[in-house]
Amino acid sequence: MGRVSPRIWVRDLALGARFATGGGRSGVLRTLLTALGVGFGTALLLLASSLPNMFFQREVRESARAPDASHRTIEEPGAGTFLYYTQYSSYRGASLSGLLLKPEGPEAPVPPGTDRVPAAGEMLVSPALGRLLDSPGGALLQKRLPYRIAGTIGEAGLIGPNELRYVAHAPFLTTDNYDGRGKRYGWSVPEEPTNAFLLLLVVIAYVVLLLPVLVFIATAARFGGEQRDRRLAALRLVGADNATTRRIAAGESLAGALLGLAVGAGLFLAARQFAGTVEIWDVNAFPSDVVPQTLLALLVLAVVPVASVVVTLLALRGVAIEPLGVVRTSTPRRRRLWWRLLILAAGAALLAPAIGDIRVEDTTIDTVTIGAGTVLVLIGLTGLLPWLVEAVVKRLRGGPVSWQLAVRRLQLSSGTAARAVSGIVVAAAGAIALQMLFQSMEHTFTAETGEDTSRAQLVTTLNARNGDEARRTIDRLGTVEGVTGVIGTVDAHVYRPGPLKPGEDFSPLTPLSVGDCSSLREYAVLPSCADGDVFLLVPPKDAPGAPGAHWTREAAGPGDRVALRDPGEHEGTVPLWRIPADSRTVTARPDPTGLLRFGLLATPKSIDAARLDDPRAQVMVRVDPAVPDAPELVRNAALEIDPTTTVRGLSDTEQASRFLSIRTGILVGSTLTMLLVAASLLVTTLEQLRDRKRLLSSLVAFGTRRTTLGRSVLWQTAVPIALGLALAVAGGLGLGSVLLAMTGQPVRDWWAFLPVVGIGAALIAAVTLLSLPPLWRLMRADGLRTE
Repeated sequence: MGRVSPRIWVRDLALGARFATGGGRSGVLRTLLTALGVGFGTALLLLASSLPNMFFQREVRESARAPDASHRTIEEPGAGTFLYYTQYSSYRGASLSGLLLKPEGPEAPVPPGTDRVPAAGEMLVSPALGRLLDSPGGALLQKRLPYRIAGTIGEAGLIGPNELRYVAHAPFLTTDNYDGRGKRYGWSVPEEPTNAFLLLLVVIAYVVLLLPVLVFIATAARFGGEQRDRRLAALRLVGADNATTRRIAAGESLAGALLGLAVGAGLFLAARQFAGTVEIWDVNAFPSDVVPQTLLALLVLAVVPVASVVVTLLALRGVAIEPLGVVRTSTPRRRRLWWRLLILAAGAALLAPAIGDIRVEDTTIDTVTIGAGTVLVLIGLTGLLPWLVEAVVKRLRGGPVSWQLAVRRLQLSSGTAARAVSGIVVAAAGAIALQMLFQSMEHTFTAETGEDTSRAQLVTTLNARNGDEARRTIDRLGTVEGVTGVIGTVDAHVYRPGPLKPGEDFSPLTPLSVGDCSSLREYAVLPSCADGDVFLLVPPKDAPGAPGAHWTREAAGPGDRVALRDPGEHEGTVPLWRIPADSRTVTARPDPTGLLRFGLLATPKSIDAARLDDPRAQVMVRVDPAVPDAPELVRNAALEIDPTTTVRGLSDTEQASRFLSIRTGILVGSTLTMLLVAASLLVTTLEQLRDRKRLLSSLVAFGTRRTTLGRSVLWQTAVPIALGLALAVAGGLGLGSVLLAMTGQPVRDWWAFLPVVGIGAALIAAVTLLSLPPLWRLMRADGLRTE
C-alpha cells in the first residue's frame, strides 16, 4: 500500500467530523457526550497547570506588602520613614492579620493595595473583613479593632480575596513597642531547598492527580463505540476500505476532542471567575492568578486531540470492520495477561533502585525515574482491570434476573465496563499510596511543641508602665467571661549594683517573676509557698543548654542586695532590694508553653512591684470550652489593654509550614480529581445506557420490570467498581510500601485504604441514583422507533 497523501487524510478527517456533527440527533448527542467528557478533563488539566502560578502570585504579594526589613537598619526618622508593627491573630478559627503604621514624615510610602496612608485612628480593610465587620457575626471583632473604616485594600495588598486583613494608622507606636522603622515595602528571603520527602510527595501527587484525568479523556474519546462500528460497517458496504474507515473514525473522535477543548476552555474560564468565591482547604485565589503556565497549557491543547486520535486508532486495531458487521458484535478474543504484568514489572524495576536511597536531609531526588516508575505501575494496574473483570465475570452464573442481566452484559462487553472505572482504579490506588506517605511524613514533619494545653490554652505578654499596672492587667484578664483560670506573673530584671568590672559590657542581670503561689507552682517544684516567700529558680541538672545555678547566683543570691534598674543606663541613685537570706533554691519545671525559667521567683508581699523597671505581664489563660467565644473575648480584652500585644493559642504539636502548604495543594487537587472521577463515571454510564436504548425498550416491551432493570444497572456499576477497588487496594498498598521503603520509613497504617473504599461505595450509590431518571426515560416504548 502506498503512502496516503495529506489531502486524503484531511478529506477523511473532515468527513468524520461531518459525521460527528451532522449524524442526526444520535450522532450529535454522542459528540456532545464526548465533548463533555473531554471538556471536564481539559478544564481540570488547565486548573492543575494554573496551581504553580496561583501559589507563586500569593507569595509575591505577601512579600511585596511586607515592610522591607532586609535593606538596612534605619536609625533616625526622616521625611520618608514610618514605624510599623505587624499583628497576627484569629477570629473564630479564621486567620486575621494587620499592619499598624505611624508615618514619621510627609513622604512615607503608601502600602501596596492602597491609595494613601490612613489618617490617625483610621484603617483600610480587605473586602472580606469589611463584609465580616458589617455582619452580625462581626460584632465581637468590631470591639477588637477600634479604628474607623476609611477605605478598602486592593488586590495588590492581599494574598487572596477572602483574606481578613487591615492596615491602620496607630499614633501610639513608638520605638519601645514597634517591630521596626521602614522606608519602603517589599522584601524577599532566600528560597529554602525543598526536603527530599516533600519532593517525593509532590512528584507522586502530580502523577496520581493528573493520570486519572488522562485516563478519562482517553475513555471519553471512545464514547459511542458500538454505534460508530455499525456506521463504519455501512461505509464499508458503500465501498470504503479499512484504512479509510479508520481515518474517518479518527476524524470523528478528533471533532469531539476539539469541541471538548472548547468546552474545557469554557469551563476553565467559568471556574476561574469563581476562584475568589470558592474556598477549598482554606485556599482561594483572585481570578487573575488562575493562569495556566504557557508551556503546560500548550501541552494540554496539543496532547488532548492527538490522544483522541491515537486512542481511536488503537481501539480499531483489533476490530475487523466488514460490510455486514464488526467482529466486536461477537465474543471478543481472550485478553492476554503477560504484557500487563510486564508494565507493572517495568515500573517496579524503575522504583527498586531508589529503595533506601532517600534521606530527610537530601534536597534533590531522581524525580524523572520515580515519576516514570509510578506512572508505569498505575498504568499497569489500569491495564490489569479489563483482564480481571473478564476473568471474573465469565465465571459468574445464576442469581436473580437483574444479576443475570448485568452479568451477561458484562460478559459481552467487559472492556467498556472496565474503561468506565479505570479512572477510579488509578485515583484510588494513588490515593492509598498518598495516604500512606502522608501518615509517615506527617510523623516526620510533626514535632512536639512541649506545650501543655491541659494547663493553659492561650498565652500573651502585655507591656505595662509599672508593676502595679501589670498586676491589674493580670487581674483584668481573669475576669473575662469564659476564663476559668489565669497563670500570671509580673516579669522584670534585677541587676548587680555598682560599676562594671573590667571586661564587662553590661551589668549582670537576673530575671525576676512576681506572682501568687498558684502561678509560681507552674514554673517550679515548690515544697511549700506562702505570700512573702522568695525562691532562687534553677533548671534541672539534665536540662540541655540551660544556665546553671552558679550563673544565676553570680548576679543575685540569697541575702544579696540587687538593683531594680540597670546601673549602666540610669544616672544617679538606683533603687535597691535585698533578697531574703532564707530564700530557697528550687528546681524549675516546664511551664504550659514548654519553657524552663531561671532566676528569681517572688510572691507579692516580698517586693513592691511598683518599683520594678520596664515590667511586663506574662499571662497564660485557661478557658471554658463551653463558652465558644471565650478566646475572642480574651483577645479583645488583651488588645484593649495593650494594642500591640499578641494572644497566641497553645498547641501540643506543630507541623512544618512547607509540608502544610504541599498538603493543602494536594488536598485541593484530590478534591477536584474525585469530582472528575464521579462526573466521568456518571457520563460514561449515561453513554452506555443511551447505546442500549433499543435493548432496554425491548426488555420492557417483553414484560421485564423496571425495578429489575434498575437493579441490573446497579450491578453493572458495582461489579467493575468492586473489582477495581480490590485491585486498587492491592496495588496502592504495594506502591505505598515501595515509596515508604525509599525513605526508610515504616508503614504506620495498613488500613489506609478504608476511606478510599468508602468513597468507592458512595460513588456506586451516587451514580446509580443519578442514572435512574434517564434509565426510566430510555425504557419508554418510543425507544423501539426506527427512523
